[in-house]
Amino acid sequence: MSSQNARLETSGFVPFYRSYTKTWIHAVATAGLTAFGTLTIVHRWFAALALASYVVPPIVLYLRHGRDDDRADADRDASAPERDDSPTASKPEPDTPKPDREIESDRTGPDPDTSGPSRADPDTTATTDATGALEKDDSGGKRDESTESDDSIERDETTGSSDTTESTAADETPGAATRDAREEPAPKSKQAWHTVEAPTDATLRDVAVAAADDTADSSTAYAVGDGGVVLADAGDEWTAVIADGPAAGGNDLRGVDATADGEAVWVAGDSGALGRIDAETGRHTDFTAPEDITDNWLGVAVGGASGAETILLINGSGAVLRGTYGADGDGRALEWTGPEKPGSGSSLSGVAFADDAVGYCCDTNDGVFETTDGGESFDRVGLEGADGTLTDVATAGRDDCLVSADDGVVHRYDGPTWTPERVADDSLTGIARREERAMACAADGAVHERAGGAAGWERTDTDAAGALLAVSLGAARAVAVGEDGTIVARG
Repeated sequence: MSSQNARLETSGFVPFYRSYTKTWIHAVATAGLTAFGTLTIVHRWFAALALASYVVPPIVLYLRHGRDDDRADADRDASAPERDDSPTASKPEPDTPKPDREIESDRTGPDPDTSGPSRADPDTTATTDATGALEKDDSGGKRDESTESDDSIERDETTGSSDTTESTAADETPGAATRDAREEPAPKSKQAWHTVEAPTDATLRDVAVAAADDTADSSTAYAVGDGGVVLADAGDEWTAVIADGPAAGGNDLRGVDATADGEAVWVAGDSGALGRIDAETGRHTDFTAPEDITDNWLGVAVGGASGAETILLINGSGAVLRGTYGADGDGRALEWTGPEKPGSGSSLSGVAFADDAVGYCCDTNDGVFETTDGGESFDRVGLEGADGTLTDVATAGRDDCLVSADDGVVHRYDGPTWTPERVADDSLTGIARREERAMACAADGAVHERAGGAAGWERTDTDAAGALLAVSLGAARAVAVGEDGTIVARG
């Protein structure tokens, strides 16, 4: 930029006023404005003095500053030597004084010791002389706005380049990989309870983990619920294997259980809905309304391996229907006996097999019944004096069962003796057993677990969106289901 253009740019009133506001004269003028403005309560003509004290000083200084600039330019033009544009032109001697404007121009140039331009600080060039302060602010402290913008871009580019270099160098250091790994969020552990996305928002009422052996990878979980939906998974991804029940009637399903080898799964529900799913092929067979019974099946238990299956169905009239499924000379045969009522006729709320012979069922009138012949007969083994209504039963063998209740108590049976254990303050809706381990789910979305027969119950709060209604416990995984398609899993 030429010196003439610089003078025009910096001789405008706006740049001048910016510089003026940084002087002591502006401070005094502002004080005068305030003082005389306050005196207007005495007489209104003080308003004129107030305005004059604030407006007159910058006008006078601006006019005076303009005349001084013209004289200074004229003196410089007269005394400046002719510039030699040849490449061999020598630089001025170090002790030769430079005009003020040339000094300021040099001050805004690139610093040989730095990688980017620097800008003079107007505040450091101000003096106690008001006029001198204005001249320095006008000539050195304020630069062409386009020049400042270019400098800013250059500084940003220089800084960005430096940052990139530093980042690259940091990434190449031996500890960079460790730091990056430490900064990445750790994936959610499968050993902790976590919510699993379900392909339905229907209420899921029962769940069963069907495992052929004791490894989590070989187990498949099945869940059933409203509308006849049946879900299955082989990990964390659940899919619908039946959309509207085994008979395509859309009846709610309330129970699910698997054979001991995990190769077959039975589902049961309202209006006599009943079906068998081949775990290997995913194909299901409809056995709805066995013996022409269209009662609402409230639960199902399966004992034995695939092909030698014993099925127990319970209903709201307190009856148990027993079935056997196996091979005969013509293929597969399903035969039914009963139904029989082991108790007084109160609604049965839970049924479970420990193996193909031993099993238990419970009703809503404190009745718990044991079978040792695969459901052909039942004997009452308790329960007396329970405060809550029994909701579910789980067993690991003969003289060994747990019954949950809606008052948060688990009743433990170990032969002739029943022992109540306070587990939760909320209703326990489901219970499961596997050897010495036990697990119960609650209406508040929590899961309670007992690691062994002598251990206490430990509560775990899950992130379930609604109440949990059933839980199943495998060798290396556990799954609980509930309202609004809720599925929480561990392992």
